[in-house]
Amino acid sequence: MLKDMPLDKLSRPLRDLRVSVTDRCNFRCPYCMPAEIYGERYEFLPRNDLLTFEEITRIVKLSTQLGVKKVRLTGGEPLVRQDVVELVSMIASLDGIEDFAMTTNAYLLSGMAESLKKAGLQRITVSLDSIDDEVFKKMNGRGFGTAKVIDGIAAAKEAGLDPIKINAVVQKGINDNTLVELASWCRDNGYTPRFIEYMDVGTLNDWKLDEVLPASEIVKIIEGEFSVTPIESSYRGEVAKRYRYKDGKGEFGVISSVTQPFCGDCTRLRLSPEGQIVTCLFADGGTDLRGPMRSNIPDEELLNIMSGTWSNREDRYSEIRTSMTSPRKKVEMYHIGG
Repeated sequence: MLKDMPLDKLSRPLRDLRVSVTDRCNFRCPYCMPAEIYGERYEFLPRNDLLTFEEITRIVKLSTQLGVKKVRLTGGEPLVRQDVVELVSMIASLDGIEDFAMTTNAYLLSGMAESLKKAGLQRITVSLDSIDDEVFKKMNGRGFGTAKVIDGIAAAKEAGLDPIKINAVVQKGINDNTLVELASWCRDNGYTPRFIEYMDVGTLNDWKLDEVLPASEIVKIIEGEFSVTPIESSYRGEVAKRYRYKDGKGEFGVISSVTQPFCGDCTRLRLSPEGQIVTCLFADGGTDLRGPMRSNIPDEELLNIMSGTWSNREDRYSEIRTSMTSPRKKVEMYHIGG
């Protein structure tokens, strides 16, 4: 273990690792993987280019020596990665991980929830942009209804994969009229919704600032139906600003990456499916670990690459977004997880 945990150039420690296990997804959400681009002929990463489970586990294990306490599996859609339960078991067996979660669209979750829990996964976050069936069909780009997702969430609750958070990307004029309905459904079922400002992730979603509904407006919409009060952050780097319902029926959060950036407390590192470590959701590239690993590099040298990458980090894209004179190339969100 390194004697001193690395800090980046803005004195931020490394605490969270988000592992994208695949670039494939069974949805085609327009803000992430628009169907007109990611159609039937689109070529995803060949299987041999993906990190093996052993390689992923090795990186996760080394990351704990750099300060990582929280690990989240993402994608793409992680449940489409073959035998992903085996990977969960391998990571869960490692020492030093205090919080082990997964972000999923839950479409395949009902048949896997119990196995994931038994393998060692602690909790899940489900991407569900609306509980309204027609709005949801439009937003997932496949015309899928909410039924299988709701069944998956219920199965996760039954299996004990909780607390369960529900992530909803809010697009003005698309699903902003269904926020109260989603909040109410979450209240009734014991889930915690997190409403996320529509972000300029990647380069292919035709993002426009005027399609962003500010977090402050989202809170006002919820407050129009329920009495709420703010909650203090529970740890450094918590991305959601939290509010509890005064009647005691849970809480909700808003994530304001566009209007109220929180780069100053970001403690996240991302691992792409083919082995790049990426230091920002809006980065234009990463540092390759697959090549060195497949060249039989020893752990100490691999650890030095990881530590050096974090130590040289100075990302704060969300804080400087509005001052940029032209768009820049960015890694696509489906490739490194949200």
